[in-house]
Amino acid sequence: MAGARVKVCGITRRDDALLAADLGASAVGFVFWPRSPRYVEPAVAAAIVRELPADVAPIGVFVDAPIGDLRRIAAQVGLAAVQLHGDEPPTLCDGLPYRVLKAVPVVGEATREAADRVPLRITVLLDARDPVRKGGTGRTVDWSVAAEVAANRRIFLAGGLRPENVGEALRTVRPYGIDVSSGVEAEPGRKDVGRLRGFFEEVSRA
Repeated sequence: MAGARVKVCGITRRDDALLAADLGASAVGFVFWPRSPRYVEPAVAAAIVRELPADVAPIGVFVDAPIGDLRRIAAQVGLAAVQLHGDEPPTLCDGLPYRVLKAVPVVGEATREAADRVPLRITVLLDARDPVRKGGTGRTVDWSVAAEVAANRRIFLAGGLRPENVGEALRTVRPYGIDVSSGVEAEPGRKDVGRLRGFFEEVSRA
């Protein structure tokens, strides 16, 4: 699983984004939900994106955003993909020139049914359920349930991943990609250099 894609989410600072890219991230995530402690202004995100290597995809995280706002921010920032992390229908972005990730909460047997409702052209991101914070909770999900979904479709695994457990998560779930945020932070929106490096080292070992 050393080839698993890594998305480092909750980016608010240039140095964190460039370090993630240098360590091997395939994507970095910017949260455009104003209620998040990791919210970043689109203009700040756009300046960071301009310095990213071409092979690192900038992904915008939205929570129940009006489609007009999503289009505007995506164009301003230069997003390669959008992540829907609220109660949006998976078809919200039909016709948009972006790849789409749709967050699905891991809640036992209902997880598989919820994932099956997402069209296969859309990548499912499995995360812990939190109706208030939406993401970045630091809580792990049931990896056995996630593995069942991953066996049938392309997924990103999120939820409480950190250097101490990412290797086991990769071996258990075998996801297409993994999404890390709070597990490599010094505080919300600011990454810890040592933990970020350690995370990628464990991914390589796995």
